[in-house]
Amino acid sequence: MAVPRSDLTPDSPLASKVHPSPNHGERRDGRRPDMLLLHYTGMPTAAGALARLCDATASVSAHYLVFEDGRVLQLVPEGRRAWHAGAGSWAGETDINSCSIGIEIVHPGHAGGLPPYPEAQIASVAALSGDIVRRWSIRPERVLAHSDVAPSRKEDPGENFPWANLHGAGVGHWTDPAPIRDGRVFAAGDQGPSIEALQALFALYGYPIELNGIFDETTTAVVTAFQRHFRQERVDGRVDASTIATLRALIETLPSSPAG
Repeated sequence: MAVPRSDLTPDSPLASKVHPSPNHGERRDGRRPDMLLLHYTGMPTAAGALARLCDATASVSAHYLVFEDGRVLQLVPEGRRAWHAGAGSWAGETDINSCSIGIEIVHPGHAGGLPPYPEAQIASVAALSGDIVRRWSIRPERVLAHSDVAPSRKEDPGENFPWANLHGAGVGHWTDPAPIRDGRVFAAGDQGPSIEALQALFALYGYPIELNGIFDETTTAVVTAFQRHFRQERVDGRVDASTIATLRALIETLPSSPAG
């Protein structure tokens, strides 16, 4: 396994230096990265997160780590397959690690009370993400949260991550969330053609969901992940008119050209 030397120039000029992690491999089937995945570390300290991402016995890594003060370390070369996504799926793609570049953001996560992300950190994430998507021609709708591709397992980077700020910097797919109003709500346990139609909309956007007409645990997890990313005012796993309208607006503004 090739391990990057600490004296190598980082792939992105925004990284302060290379801090090698041994946890990476070949991208399978010669895949070229066409997805950017954002995470939070979910650990109490930056030092602990860095140590874990570089621990050969932990079998986890990411391409970049962004600290609270905005400093950026590159841990794995972009051309290599970092081990950041785990089991997940998006638009039928199941080997997320082979098709993606992963950015870990130092943050204590939900377990740490989900504090606000520092402005300097978000500015660095936006700049780094913008550099990556431009160099690799990554489409806006393929800039995703870890929770988007693994909704039943993951919550990061959480419902207070400012996706709208990234979009304002030219990164990611976004629409202003539709207002929340009283009205009909679909929720866990509901069944029928209306639920299957909702599932089809989430699947059309890319979420991993079965069209079974049952508002099951997977559907609840997908709706929750969607709300964490695109409708953060209320994250409850229930489908109201605001959730549907926001999802439809995103689908309607998807780029028409094929990915690749």
